[in-house]
Amino acid sequence: MTAERITGGCLCGAVRYAADGPPSDVSYCHCRMCQQHFGSPFGTYVYLPTDRFRFVKGAPRHHRSSGFARRGFCADCGSPLTFEYLQEPERLSVTIGSLDHPERVPPEQHWGIESQFAWLRIADGLPRHRTEEDPDFRRYAAGASAAQETVE
Repeated sequence: MTAERITGGCLCGAVRYAADGPPSDVSYCHCRMCQQHFGSPFGTYVYLPTDRFRFVKGAPRHHRSSGFARRGFCADCGSPLTFEYLQEPERLSVTIGSLDHPERVPPEQHWGIESQFAWLRIADGLPRHRTEEDPDFRRYAAGASAAQETVE
């Protein structure tokens, strides 16, 4: 994807966003938290710099899914929208399914493969990583205790 404007939002349209600039770290995530958040075998995300990202209509509600991360969703329709490391406010991960043009942002890798369902076969040849191989996860999980609460 080029430096074009990236837009997206939730299923009901209550939350919309826009970003300028290229995305990075486009990934499948098979970790157990993503499975539960999406209600599916995996989630797909793309990182966007927060200095070029803004909500243009509404705003997501957030659920603190661990001691070091929170996930944004539409309070009206429940669409999963974002993932953020609390200690990394300059980066925001947006769900690929919420993009207006998800076909333009192909995944580059798989994360959380230790939780990938045995019956799920994705023969795409992309690199595969265990959650604990993610340097951000290791850094933030080391100092955090799990807290599952909804925060505004």
